[in-house]
Amino acid sequence: DKVHAMGLKFGIHIMRGIPRQAVYSGGVTASGVKASEIASQGAVCPWNSEMYGVKDTPAGQAYYDSLFELYASWDVDFIKCDDICVTEGSCFDRYSGRHEIEMLRRAIDRCGRPMVLSLSPGPASVDNAAHLSLYANMWRLTGDFWDEWSALEKMFDVTEKWYPWTAPGNYPDCDMLPVGMLSVNDPSNRHRSRFTKAELGAMMTLWCVFRSPLMIGGELTMMNDEELRLLTDDYLLGFDRSGSGARPLMPGCEIRAWRVKDADGRECLALFNTGDSDAEFCLENIPAFGRYFSDFAYSEYTPGEGFAPEKRGKTVNICKHSAKILRFCE
Repeated sequence: DKVHAMGLKFGIHIMRGIPRQAVYSGGVTASGVKASEIASQGAVCPWNSEMYGVKDTPAGQAYYDSLFELYASWDVDFIKCDDICVTEGSCFDRYSGRHEIEMLRRAIDRCGRPMVLSLSPGPASVDNAAHLSLYANMWRLTGDFWDEWSALEKMFDVTEKWYPWTAPGNYPDCDMLPVGMLSVNDPSNRHRSRFTKAELGAMMTLWCVFRSPLMIGGELTMMNDEELRLLTDDYLLGFDRSGSGARPLMPGCEIRAWRVKDADGRECLALFNTGDSDAEFCLENIPAFGRYFSDFAYSEYTPGEGFAPEKRGKTVNICKHSAKILRFCE
């Protein structure tokens, strides 16, 4: 109630399946079925020893239904279910939890309360995109994403592969934004994000243009002014909220270019320099440039800083590991 009174949503993290302890102790589900009868004891998560998967049976569905009835009574808005988008414990089928994804969706639809369904861990396979988009709202595109340039560089390839599957209600998930003070499993071993200012801007721009969910991974009380300006950049956030038409125009290149319309419907070009040196880029090198952009008059936008005065020209200077957005004049 307090979370909702603050204007926020309330989410919980769960593991797929049923507790092993319920199986070992002879536990019974809410519908009176023994836990051992619905547990799939070959479906085991390698990094969490607490759960078994659930069999695709009416009794198994009834178990999930009872869970989501409970969550609905708690006024839950968001469910992150782990060990399901990729089932790392299965050697032969890393999407062996597909039936449980369907069971989760049915349980949500029956519980009487709308909930966002987010699936982890990644990397999700694009071969399963149609199934994921039908039953989930979010699904992880990578393993855990941390503050390393090599991980961010790979994300350009990932988003170029997944962009057709972003739609209202479907948000392929690039994982958290590692901004600010971070800690990996050990609170005593903390550090400020290793991303440079330019790299943070490139990450935030890619997440927003692609319309990924935005989950901050840093300690909120220890953000500095520069990090807060980036995370609250209203123009960038507008792309994530209501941008449209995002598509990569130069996949696989050192300079990546995305065509996208901003929240006002203005044609924009998001440019990313993934190379290790500053570059001068000619806009005419973009295939079919004239199909989307009729002129070379534009305003440059730097993430977290704002617009530069309108200019006209065919070349753009872009620093290494950075992003710029060009908003073309009407």
